[in-house]
Amino acid sequence: MTAYRWWIVHLLLFTSTSARSDFFTSIGELVFFFYPSSSSAVLLVHIASADRVNTACFPGQMTDLLFMEKDLVMSLKDYIRAEEDKLQQIRRWADKLEALSAAATEDPEGFLGQPVNAFKLIKRLNTEWTELESLVLMDMSDVFVSNLTIQRQNFPSDDDQTGAAKALMRLQDTYQLDTDTISTGQLAGLFSVTPAHLTLTVDDCYDLGKVAYSEADYYHTELWMAQALKQLDQGETSSTVDAVAILDYLSYSVYQQGGLRRALDFTKQLLELDPTHQRANGNLKYFEYQLSKQKKVEGREDEEQQKQRKESQGRHDDYLPERNKYEKLCRSEGIRMTPRRQSRLFCRYYDNGRHPRFVIGPVKQEDEWDRPHIVRYHDVVSEKEMEKVKELAKPRLRRATVHDPQTGKLTTAHYRVSKSAWLAAFEHPVVDTINQRIEDITGLDISTAEDLQVANYGIGGQYEPHFDFGRKDEPDAFEELGTGNRIATWLLYMSDVQAGGATVFTDIGASVKPKKGTAVFWYNLHRSGEGDYLTRHAACPVLLGNKWVSNKWIHERGQEFRRRCGLLESD
Repeated sequence: MTAYRWWIVHLLLFTSTSARSDFFTSIGELVFFFYPSSSSAVLLVHIASADRVNTACFPGQMTDLLFMEKDLVMSLKDYIRAEEDKLQQIRRWADKLEALSAAATEDPEGFLGQPVNAFKLIKRLNTEWTELESLVLMDMSDVFVSNLTIQRQNFPSDDDQTGAAKALMRLQDTYQLDTDTISTGQLAGLFSVTPAHLTLTVDDCYDLGKVAYSEADYYHTELWMAQALKQLDQGETSSTVDAVAILDYLSYSVYQQGGLRRALDFTKQLLELDPTHQRANGNLKYFEYQLSKQKKVEGREDEEQQKQRKESQGRHDDYLPERNKYEKLCRSEGIRMTPRRQSRLFCRYYDNGRHPRFVIGPVKQEDEWDRPHIVRYHDVVSEKEMEKVKELAKPRLRRATVHDPQTGKLTTAHYRVSKSAWLAAFEHPVVDTINQRIEDITGLDISTAEDLQVANYGIGGQYEPHFDFGRKDEPDAFEELGTGNRIATWLLYMSDVQAGGATVFTDIGASVKPKKGTAVFWYNLHRSGEGDYLTRHAACPVLLGNKWVSNKWIHERGQEFRRRCGLLESD
């Protein structure tokens, strides 16, 4: 789960009794982390690793989990009813014997003077109490436990839970949501009164903070631990989390971001609640010492240096240099289309040069962007066709892959979080029909195109900025296919999305929103065969809803005749 390798040097010191294992006590300039299960402290030298893999939960398969949970609840209620029936039988037996014993003990000799009573007493003690014992010992949970055991193999894993937590944080960053908005379930302002099942508890916020901490993401650790503490202060209760544990995480995550003074304040709050907290007492001295050193440094810094130091705190830059531009476009900010340029975009009925299929019934074509030319085709597939494609894809959905430019093979990547399946034309007439329709509309030969890829984007599902074509530094990107580079992309939206999920082009500042039954199309290559670097694009995280798309990547081979005859669109 962690994204870091650690070099470990054991120094035999003393034992920490903390409930958690990953905070520090400082002695002089060394930082020691204590583990409660060991009698040794560990000096950690931090070595960063790039081995990070995002996971996410995908609606196409999450639906199955919902129905599985519904079945488990019904099974649980059956078990409860069986236990209640058993207790009812025991209660009736106990009530009967209570009345009999009360009468018998008023005149024991007279009661036992009746031979029938004597016989029945012996019979009860010899037989009926044994039967009652069997009834009490009868395990009514067998059916429920058996069902639970069978279904458990389909339960999400720890990695899935971590992926879902990281997806929430991805949405938080991309759409600039504060923790309170997410915790109270007010995403996109859809609810005036939030249903209880949409809110996050103290425990939920605490667990989100722990996931961030396990990834050394101290920015989000602070945000979610602060939210957990806020909800505790507002009167919410928790049987598993207390303010001491939250403040412990808060002080450390703030310290790691350079907030020494606030880390000291959180530590003091913790000690007010638990004055004997061993680590907090050690950290108090360490923070005070570091703060005194920092004040001396600040006294020698000019205003510009202080500003740079403060800006370095908070959310850190990552591997994506265009992160801010990408996230702004996802929020429909920073779109660069002037009114003058927009006036040149049109909607039209398109028959692809009087193609026989479209002479009577042309397709509706809309310009989405001018340079590069991005068009949207409306109502190009039917509801029935889209549902059939989803039905075919669902059993095969796997974590989506990308072409590795080094190996030329498909591999998973942290920047693409979705599940996909590939459908060949021969597998079903609907797939073949869609492929033929793409060829008829675009005028491109799809005999060398890749199979139809169906993708499902779930909670926070995204595909960060990328090119569809192989660049010059990736000469072997599609060598195994033997069909040349990807000349064009056809992207069909098979669902509407309540919020988020736009396709954005980061270099040109364009944003295309999903609309069910429409397809967007663009050329990835110029007529010269050179890649069009303005087509760099991304799939924004899905904020609310379920996003289904299918892609058709059309390759160069097979297009030579059309290019010679001038049938391909010019640059």
